[in-house]
Amino acid sequence: MEFKKLEKLSGDASFRKFYRHKKNKSIIVYCKKEKFKNLIIYEAVNRFLKKNNINTPKLISENYKKNFIEIEDLGNLTGFKKYKSFKINNYKKLFKILKKIQNIKPKKIKTLLKKIYKIPIYSDKLLLDEAKLFSNWYLPTKIKKNETKVLNELNKILKKVIRKLMLKKRVLVHRDFHISNIMLNRKKIYLIDTQDLIYGNPAYDVASLIDDVRFKISLKNREILYKKFILKEKKNFSSKLRNDFEILSTLRNLKIIGIFTRLSKRDKKYSYVKMIPYAWQMIEERLTQNSNLYELKSFFDRYFPKNLRI
Repeated sequence: MEFKKLEKLSGDASFRKFYRHKKNKSIIVYCKKEKFKNLIIYEAVNRFLKKNNINTPKLISENYKKNFIEIEDLGNLTGFKKYKSFKINNYKKLFKILKKIQNIKPKKIKTLLKKIYKIPIYSDKLLLDEAKLFSNWYLPTKIKKNETKVLNELNKILKKVIRKLMLKKRVLVHRDFHISNIMLNRKKIYLIDTQDLIYGNPAYDVASLIDDVRFKISLKNREILYKKFILKEKKNFSSKLRNDFEILSTLRNLKIIGIFTRLSKRDKKYSYVKMIPYAWQMIEERLTQNSNLYELKSFFDRYFPKNLRI
């Protein structure tokens, strides 16, 4: 494959590179680092979701030994481009897809390498490890004195916060369900970036979609969206969902701040840093809504005053 002759497309936060093959009407997904996850699992999960009536890019060919797969070209119309202005009806369609994903029952997935892939569980340890991306990457850029002490204090509080999650039910979680991972093609909505699929809390993807760092929506409109999502839920479930939504939104945005800092420092991808202030804004909003986040709020008020939340 002569990549120089192909149109290089803008990438994402992974190690993948994307090229448009105009003649074949396809996209070449190239990856050398973490390629099993970014190529093999990605394709297997796409196929699994497609069998369950979720539109995903179809595999055309694969050359895993040479670090690439070829998938159908869905064009350039992302949800981010399509939904430039906030409209409830656009989100109704996405909530419908999200509900379909959450109703899929677990099954074994066979990969292109003929191996069985078991979808992992979103454990408390994994949630903590992800939140620690904030501790390990962002915190050292702001805290110069007693860094280890402050880091350890934060991690202890994060453990307590995770123990406050109430929902025990596990569902399929995309893990990055937001409008930039939606493609629109032939009047159909397609889901991309699926390789991190996991079994976890029903509130996680709700938080990912509503408190989306890439797409600014007023708190008032985000509250309207949330109420639309829980409209038909039972009262007992909805109260637990709200608690977990606020906690997971906070943990997710802490993770995002850590990831964006890492992308800037390690990978020289600087464009993500400009979204950090909005991630902080959403964290601040959720911290004030949930008493289970009071200790975390107190920590940030002490160590991360407003002037450091950039």
